[in-house]
Order: sequence, then structure tokens, then C-alpha cells
Amino acid sequence: MKLKVGLPSGSLQQTSLDMFKRAGYNISVGDRSYFPSVDDEEMEVVLFRAQEISIFVEQGVLDAGITGKDWIEENASKVVEVAELRYAKRGPGQVKWVVAVPNDSKIKSVKQLVGKRIATEVVKLTERFLRQHGVKAEVEFSWGATEVKAPDCVDAIVDVTETGSSLRANNLRVVATIMESTNRLIANRDAWKNRWKRNKIENLSVLLQGALNALTRVGLKMNVPEAKLKAVLKALPALRNPTISHLAQEGWVAVETIVEEHIVRRIIPALMKAGAEGIVEYPLSKVIY
Repeated sequence: MKLKVGLPSGSLQQTSLDMFKRAGYNISVGDRSYFPSVDDEEMEVVLFRAQEISIFVEQGVLDAGITGKDWIEENASKVVEVAELRYAKRGPGQVKWVVAVPNDSKIKSVKQLVGKRIATEVVKLTERFLRQHGVKAEVEFSWGATEVKAPDCVDAIVDVTETGSSLRANNLRVVATIMESTNRLIANRDAWKNRWKRNKIENLSVLLQGALNALTRVGLKMNVPEAKLKAVLKALPALRNPTISHLAQEGWVAVETIVEEHIVRRIIPALMKAGAEGIVEYPLSKVIY
């Protein structure tokens, strides 16, 4: 028996492959191949567009897959959402679907979209959002390069953004946010009922989440005189209570913990001042809660 897993091709492909590698799965993609090899005999990987993965998971073409919450909702797919995987094209985070108009447009609010033309890849999400605001507008599907279609082709667009840089580069401003989205590990309902497949998916979920947890964290270990342990611990914001063990040298202990990487440059000098010595920072592959 094998677990068939769909991974997103395109902009998220390399980030997804890197995440799987951190989780312990080595996936090799050949030139122009949509069937990568993976070093797990119980798993088969297929590359599909993120927009399609929830459809194929619902249909049973795939047992599991990774796609955005946005595409699950756009496709109204009936799947099991196993885990949230907070990563995007440029690293950890989320994306937003926004209504945007040219900088010189007179449109300032959603209500002013009445009777206007809107281009987007997420037609159903957009139409649902407009109905919620009592707005009737013409929503047309965009095959890509949506940000260049206003104002020559349409009055407004609904597009996805991670940093907003593409919108700004195309002289667009945001009028409203339709939804925020993160990637999800999803499963086919029948596959989820299968004991073997569910166990395999749950194990995959644990490893992927552990890999993501490790992306922004590092390990720290140090030697501390027992007399200064209290001061060192006070300077140490731990993910959990730090591990403390006695050293062969009497009166000394070893302290080991996990911290957010962005605070390391601030706390290492503080730890030294508090009495810590032999401080070592090391990278992490996985952090499992």
C-alpha cells in the first residue's frame, strides 16, 4: 500500500520540497517531471497546481496533499484539514486575497464596486465576498498577470499578495481584504478512514509541523556556575523549561534550551553578563511539541 500525496507545483514547489527535506523526506524532481521520486517506499508524490489539489484530494485521485485554505474554499472541497502549515513563497507566513484598484481610482470602498468589472482567479470567493457586502458587480476569471489588467481592462482586481510589493509596483492600492490564507495538509475522507493511511498522514503531519517549528528557532547550550543559575535563567526566554544537568566539575551545570532565532543577538550578551560561559548556538531540523 502507498500513500499518494500531492505537492504544489510552481511558486510554492521549491519551498515545499525544502520543507519535506527538513522533515526527513528527500524528494528528487527530474526535468519537466510531475512524478518526483521520494526516499519512502510507502509514499508516492505528484506535482499539481495548488488550485487543483483540493479537488483531486476530494475525488480520491490523491490521498493527501498540500494546498492553500483559499483554494479549499474556492473549490468548496469536502476534505479533512489535517494541519495548518504556515509557510509561503518567501518563507514562514500567510498570504492575503485583496481587492485592489489603481492609485488614481475614485473607488475608496467595497460599496463603490457596484456595477464595476473585477478580474480575479478566485471568482467564487470574490462573488461570495461581494454578496456579503450587498454589492452586484461583474466578476471575470483571470488567467494570470491579474495586476496589469486595471485600469485598461477592468475597474478592480482581486489578487493574492504576500508582501504587497507587486501591487505597489503596478501602482495599485488595497481597498479591502477578502481573506487571509495559509497552507494546509489535507486528506481524502475515505483515506482518513483507512487506519494505515491515516496513521501515515498523521505521522507526516507531525514531521512537517516539526520542520516548520524549527525554521525560526535555534538551540542554545551553555555552562553556568550553580551560584549564577538563577540569574541566567531569568535572562533566558525558553520555549519550554530548559534542560539542566550537572557537569563533572562540581558547582557547574549545563543549560540547554530552544529560543526564537531573532532574539539570539540580544540575549547572548545578557547571558554572558549573567554568568554563562561556553555558549553554543546550533541549528534545528525539527521541533516537536
